[in-house]
Amino acid sequence: MKVLIQYLIVLVVFFAVDLVWLGVIAKDLYAKHLGHLMAKSVNWPAALIFYLIFILGLLVFVIQPALAEGSLLKALGMAALFGLVTYATYDLTNLATLRDWPILITVIDLTWGTALSTLVTLISVLILKQL
Repeated sequence: MKVLIQYLIVLVVFFAVDLVWLGVIAKDLYAKHLGHLMAKSVNWPAALIFYLIFILGLLVFVIQPALAEGSLLKALGMAALFGLVTYATYDLTNLATLRDWPILITVIDLTWGTALSTLVTLISVLILKQL
């Protein structure tokens, strides 16, 4: 039950942070640079599966060890690395295999993935420590 509560808290934090990015900050960015590659509508099942797996990885590999060790600084470093590695997997594969994949999007996404993981970890750990 404890793990489920942790997962749900991280899920809510992640969605809140990422929706600000996707819905406000970078809304037009992706359309401008990837419009020729974008589907007319989001494949929500695929997006949801990504989110669920990403959040599971963040919880298992970063947040739970941080809570167990009591080191917020180490957690933030591991979160940054986790975000960089996961977002690099997607973006660098696209850069390597897709025609006209913009390097600017790769740089922005790697920066965002790193920041997203770090911010979600920071907020989640601070909340979870209070429980």
